[in-house]
Amino acid sequence: MHRLTEVAAGLLVATSDVYVTTSTVVVGRDGGCLVIDPAVTGSDLRLLAADLAEAGLRPTIGFATHPHWDHVLWCGELGDVPRYAARRAVEVAQRERAALVASIQAAAPGHQLELCGQLTAVGPDPAVLPWAGPDALVVTHDGHAPGHSAIFLPDTGTLVAGDMCSDIEIPLLDLTVPDPIGDYRTGLDRLAALPVRQVVPGHGTVAAEAEFRRRVAADIGYLDELARGADPRDQRLTVDWLIDQHEQQFRQLHG
Repeated sequence: MHRLTEVAAGLLVATSDVYVTTSTVVVGRDGGCLVIDPAVTGSDLRLLAADLAEAGLRPTIGFATHPHWDHVLWCGELGDVPRYAARRAVEVAQRERAALVASIQAAAPGHQLELCGQLTAVGPDPAVLPWAGPDALVVTHDGHAPGHSAIFLPDTGTLVAGDMCSDIEIPLLDLTVPDPIGDYRTGLDRLAALPVRQVVPGHGTVAAEAEFRRRVAADIGYLDELARGADPRDQRLTVDWLIDQHEQQFRQLHG
């Protein structure tokens, strides 16, 4: 994992070499901090905890943007603190816990499995996280996964976007729902309506407003072409697993 980098006042990001996965830390009062989606290997999490301790910071609250295995991780070194997610995300994590644990074991063995996916439902959308720090607004939709949520920080105009608005991943749809493209479009619309000055994607690089708007436009373009049954000309379709995901999405939507 790359060490923590300050990308805005009181906002720190570390990026794992695994899937270019970001962990986001928001600094609160008296040395407390909010930890969003810590990832992705056990050693990554322990290094994150060590870096926070070295900086004089201690987690007081955690947040998981959605109920996929690489976003519900935790370790004892990060402390015994409340960890929140949207209600639907919590329901999925509880209902599908066995599959979640199996995915963690298969992809990144060595985690404290009893701590992973232990989440509490945050209040109804729109909600503000209950913590002693900058306002952290929970923006929930069902694009990509049930109860997928971004965190918007008005003080810095930062959007911690979860698995959306990526420069390296196409829109990855929840193919278990009746209208996966519609759900994803609704999520994008909600994020695009925010006064974003900086975006932190769950996978990929931090970017300023102009690049955020370009990514939203690229995601809409991909979805439009996918809906039409056209062959998308998306520059992110360069690695085998993403091509496979795109082909799976195309087959399910068009037979």
